[in-house]
Amino acid sequence: MTAFTVAPAYGVELSCYDSGGAGPAVVLLHGLAGSAREFFPTADAFPEYRVILVDLRGHGGSTRVPPGAARSDYVSDVVTVIEHVGGPVVLVGQSMGAHTAMLVAAERPDLVGGLVLLECSAAGGDVEGHLAIGDYFRSWPTPFSSREAARSFLGDGPLAQAWAEDLEERADGFRPRFDSDVMAEAAAGLSAPRWKEWHAVRAPALVVYGGRGMFTPTPRTRSFSWVTGFRGLTCPRRRMTPTWTLSTTGWTPSAVSWTAKGVDSAGAAPRTGGRWPVRAAWCGRRQ
Repeated sequence: MTAFTVAPAYGVELSCYDSGGAGPAVVLLHGLAGSAREFFPTADAFPEYRVILVDLRGHGGSTRVPPGAARSDYVSDVVTVIEHVGGPVVLVGQSMGAHTAMLVAAERPDLVGGLVLLECSAAGGDVEGHLAIGDYFRSWPTPFSSREAARSFLGDGPLAQAWAEDLEERADGFRPRFDSDVMAEAAAGLSAPRWKEWHAVRAPALVVYGGRGMFTPTPRTRSFSWVTGFRGLTCPRRRMTPTWTLSTTGWTPSAVSWTAKGVDSAGAAPRTGGRWPVRAAWCGRRQ
């Protein structure tokens, strides 16, 4: 895994990783308060593809307190990364990263040949609820004396465990690699409905929900199916499917692993120009 940086705007540097594979490019975007580290096992499952991992602004090794954390900032950042790598790419996002991926695909269809959204909604939500996320992060008794102490405080859920694993060890203890105020600003941007953007997506799209994830099969999430070329899948008995494969000819789910195919409804090859299977080991975490 080769580290590199991209500077999409004044005062912002993004920490990125390139698996160096010779195949088509797959760009992976993490969720709120996460980092590219979460996708390292996923990248290892793609030896034949060029996997690009991004620490989004305000996260991980990227600029901790950027000049802005609006949705448009994240979209612009990802566009810059894809242009640096060379598009079109298969764009995969989880939670807030999936929301960003959807907006990128809507704004720059020339850069996105295929889209995979894990635990995502275009319906928006409560602004106050999203802002309260900052209060939650500020309530953490940091620095934690150890990673074990962090796990004890945060809980044993997959999201909490991912946060605990991503803590940065410093001289005084373990601290998160993000700023709470920036997380609140980033989360607030998720509150506006984005159906217009979703309807503008032209890339073949796959939307995945965990059977025990943060979304239920309401009319809001089912509305994703209004878009031509959409295929959706809920993985039962799992917070998120541990393995997945994406290609182009049909789809069959199972309880533990599944294969999703045929994401362009006409049965034609995706717009990347040929077959673009996407395979990954995945440990789910929620927004």
